[in-house]
Amino acid sequence: MKPHSFFLSACLLGASALPVLAEDLALAVSTNVTTLDPRMSSTVQTNLSVASHIYTPLVIRTPDLSLAPAAAESWEAVDDTTWRFKLREDITFSDGSPLNAEVVKWNIESMLDESDPKHNAPWFKPIESVEVTGPFELEIHTKAPYPALLDQMSMFFLMSPGWTEDHDSANDAMGSGPYELVSYTSGDAVVLKAREDYWGTAPEFDTVTIKSIPESATRVAGLLAGELDLVFDIPPTEISRINDSGKGTAGALSSMRSMFVKINTLKEPMGDVRLRQALNYAIDKEAIIDAFFEGYGEVSNCQVLRDGYFGYNEDLKPYAYDPEKARALVAETGLDTPIPVEFEVPVGRYLLASEIAQAVEMQLEAVGFDVTLKEMSFPSYIEKYIRANDLGQLSYLGQAWPTLDADGLLSLFEAGAIYAYWDDQPFKEALEKARQTVDPAERKEIYAGATERMCEQAPVAFMFNQPVVYAMSDRVDWTLRGDDWVRAIDVHLK
Repeated sequence: MKPHSFFLSACLLGASALPVLAEDLALAVSTNVTTLDPRMSSTVQTNLSVASHIYTPLVIRTPDLSLAPAAAESWEAVDDTTWRFKLREDITFSDGSPLNAEVVKWNIESMLDESDPKHNAPWFKPIESVEVTGPFELEIHTKAPYPALLDQMSMFFLMSPGWTEDHDSANDAMGSGPYELVSYTSGDAVVLKAREDYWGTAPEFDTVTIKSIPESATRVAGLLAGELDLVFDIPPTEISRINDSGKGTAGALSSMRSMFVKINTLKEPMGDVRLRQALNYAIDKEAIIDAFFEGYGEVSNCQVLRDGYFGYNEDLKPYAYDPEKARALVAETGLDTPIPVEFEVPVGRYLLASEIAQAVEMQLEAVGFDVTLKEMSFPSYIEKYIRANDLGQLSYLGQAWPTLDADGLLSLFEAGAIYAYWDDQPFKEALEKARQTVDPAERKEIYAGATERMCEQAPVAFMFNQPVVYAMSDRVDWTLRGDDWVRAIDVHLK
């Protein structure tokens, strides 16, 4: 097997400590890994995907989108506010220490420690306490019914208490998963090696390199040169070329990620619902899909949820492309036109974001807006979006949620959340009500009302789901999945 040249250079410093390589795997994603700490990020394709190689969750989501045992070999809902988990008894961290019930308890309590805030804490705040009932058994008690807890645990990775307290977990890692960290260089690559003493099924690859390559042309070139085995976020126009090359296979599948123009409703003049609705009528979603995705992708049905999420509203219909209606709504506001707005676009993270943003810019200007397009790197965008809480009036954004439950994704728009930029109390009350029942039919009914409210109030311009456009070398098979997880366990040698 021909070794990957960039992999060898990335590993040069640590080569003496590595075993003789039998098989290596090289993956490429479009944006940077920004942290190794799984508590500090909800970005699945990069940060959490890397974490999933090193750490073990209680449960794992498989490519068919079902939940399967991981650290927990079984679980049950004892009552509306109690979940009981039984752990495997043979799991160890790389340093030999056991993963037991006390470790799980520490991880949950650490996540909820308000003196040391964690990025992902909001999704676990319904937890009231953890009770260890045996060396490998525990119960999680919630303040109220929390039916999404089990799904949420698929993105909750278990860390070693002692190691975590003594190390910089943002830049170093030690877990109980199938791989160990060799090196991490933000903006370049994460290099992993298989654990020799892994308690589960032995990893198929001795080494895994996850490379950050923002340029799609470079990712494609790396695949065709034999330096990469699996790449993502390539232009659909490259599918035929790769399939005809004799060096790889490319394709596209529907994803769970919804793309939209996020509206900062707290920044004038976007507090006016008529302007937000005008944006939805102004954008020709079908034309964008046809022009940039070659027909791959589907127009969003006036919601950020995709079919496959619990709570998806089958009754909602997309905003029609109706520029005349958009112009009429703009005129109703009485504002002088053209209305100046900033449109912020992170480049490198989303497929053809720059080109799509330019098309949206022209369509908005045709109905009475004066758009200033501002491109920036994805880390810079995240800095504005989450840390500075200072997005412009408009921005291009895609979101999905690994639990595939409405509670997770819709909570990103809940009043009070740092992600929301929308202060809508009826929507917030609906989400809170949905969390207080475990009856699936009642939850679906509540979410139907919440998604209808969001459709009408339009805190985003609903667009489409971004297709997963992938390519793999002829030496591997990737088990297709549309939920953003990038995992070596889903890749197999032919």
